[in-house]
Amino acid sequence: RRMQAVCIPAVHLHMTAATMQVSQKDFEKAQEQLKLLKKDPGNETKLKLYALFKQATEGPCNSPKPGMLDFVKKAKWDAWNSLGNLSQDNARQKYTELVSSLVSAESAGQKKDASPEESRHDGYETILVTTKNNITNIMFNRPDRKNAINHQMYREIIKALQEAGKDDSTVTVITGNGDYYSSGNDLSNFTNIQPGEMEKMAEDGAVLLKEFVGHFIDFPKPLIAVVNGPAIGICVTVLGLCDIVYASDRATFHTPFSQLGQSPEGCSSYLFPKIMGLAKANEILLFNKKLTAAEACAQGLVTEVFPDRTFQKEVWARLEAYASLPKNSLAVSKQLLRSMEKEKLHEVNSKECEVLKERWLSDECINAIVSFFQRKSKL
Repeated sequence: RRMQAVCIPAVHLHMTAATMQVSQKDFEKAQEQLKLLKKDPGNETKLKLYALFKQATEGPCNSPKPGMLDFVKKAKWDAWNSLGNLSQDNARQKYTELVSSLVSAESAGQKKDASPEESRHDGYETILVTTKNNITNIMFNRPDRKNAINHQMYREIIKALQEAGKDDSTVTVITGNGDYYSSGNDLSNFTNIQPGEMEKMAEDGAVLLKEFVGHFIDFPKPLIAVVNGPAIGICVTVLGLCDIVYASDRATFHTPFSQLGQSPEGCSSYLFPKIMGLAKANEILLFNKKLTAAEACAQGLVTEVFPDRTFQKEVWARLEAYASLPKNSLAVSKQLLRSMEKEKLHEVNSKECEVLKERWLSDECINAIVSFFQRKSKL
């Protein structure tokens, strides 16, 4: 999958369940279910629910735009207005599906807590690591920050990969908690740094990144990415180092390196042209093109796409089947597939980290990140 430029004519995208309309009764039931949720779904999800409810009950946004300083009302108005001319039927369907996903996620979490078969690994704050049915699951767990990867999270993922590589599980899964798979590198890693500390920050960051990517290169077992939502930056580039990538149809894939004055990492400068061809890789890595799940599948980055409402059920049924295969056979076969390229991948990783270190110290990169935070503060 990884070592050839491929063109897949048929995209594996199930659509039947996603196109079903929901009844008014289902819509009203979803409203009642929402009230019973015990966990706060977060401001971003609450804005989506508000906007879809207004669109479903009143149609397109019809109220005047609030003043810039009325932040709460403006956020609600923007969310509603962003739905444009979405029909009331489709809004009702999307609202019901979103509530259903929240209820399912909370129910799954409660079942996990109660399951004696599942082993939860201690010592982590930014990720959840569990093992069940011969599957070790590493879940990014900063949903309030869209699972952005800060320095602590980098180190915890490294530790989790080290442990998963040595435990008794057959396969390892990486996924995200909440709406996002991961929004990539947490740009707050670049804040509150004094001018005299910039070089040390860049040096330490490059060392950490090199070690992080190195563990993906060297991981000894099948490594499967379960991309449950939007993916940005480093968590997109290392997908090329995973053995299988399954995605929800609501996932997107974006590497905005040029926008931030930075450069590719995760061995993507080498693997993406091999996976999808140089021209397509250039669009993504140089010119910040965002891919839908279907596009990423057509270009070979994603193995298969599933409708969001059945995503977890379908994917985990497959994962459990994979985990029942002979463990040593899978590990030996993976190493055979990876062995011819491993030295080259480490060489690419080192070069990418050297270039990034220079980028982080450049005025262009610093100005781009400052501009990013200025734009964010105005939202």
